[in-house]
Amino acid sequence: MLTIGVALKREKNVIHLTYKDIVMVKKEMIYRNPLINLGYENEDILPNGGFGAVLAHAGVGKTALLVQVALNMMLRENSVLHVSLNDAVSKVDVWYQELFHNIADNFGIAEVNDYWDKIQPYRFIMTFKVEGFSAPRLEERLTDLMEQNIFKPHMVIIDGFKFDEAGRGQLVQLKELARKYSMRVWFTVHTHRHEPPQENGLPLSFLHVADLFDVIVQLAAKGDEVYIKSLKGKSVDSSPKDLLLDPATMLIKDGK
Repeated sequence: MLTIGVALKREKNVIHLTYKDIVMVKKEMIYRNPLINLGYENEDILPNGGFGAVLAHAGVGKTALLVQVALNMMLRENSVLHVSLNDAVSKVDVWYQELFHNIADNFGIAEVNDYWDKIQPYRFIMTFKVEGFSAPRLEERLTDLMEQNIFKPHMVIIDGFKFDEAGRGQLVQLKELARKYSMRVWFTVHTHRHEPPQENGLPLSFLHVADLFDVIVQLAAKGDEVYIKSLKGKSVDSSPKDLLLDPATMLIKDGK
């Protein structure tokens, strides 16, 4: 199990932790909500039925950022549905396990497997082929899970949606689905290096749907650093810190 800042009982190099130890670790990891320091006031970041987007070029860290948001939800005992349109279930699962272990390593935590087993039931991975994905098909599979009392998501991640190929209509349908089931939905948005940002920082290919989104976050690589910038949705009066993704661990860290 996990511990941080507490004494451990040892028997032949086996670590025994108490319920109090686990609670302390859980509180510490929840406190490090990956987006709350950008100035968002709501712990969930998104409202019920809300849309959020993480914009970045290929390979910059969109999925890594949203997996950290998902882990924060899971630690708070909120269910997360991860919908992948590109990767197999096994690959998505590796993302979660590696980032969770990296977070644990950051805290100097030696044993994490037992605690990972406790939060894993709060996550469900679902895959589609890009051409086979639609709001009706997602609702059909969601209904199967909920009617059998298997899983009801608090948050949904849709990873790999083709914004430059899909029209506004499909997103409107997904928005209606999010409102119907009181879900918060995050999307990864692949932006192109040849496409200059508009005055509001958004790429031209995203402007036709930007009004559907409550929160928009951008990842921008500058040299060896990846900066996290809020483009929409944070408190106007807030003074957030600069946040970066550590390229070695893909974890969020404070800017220098």
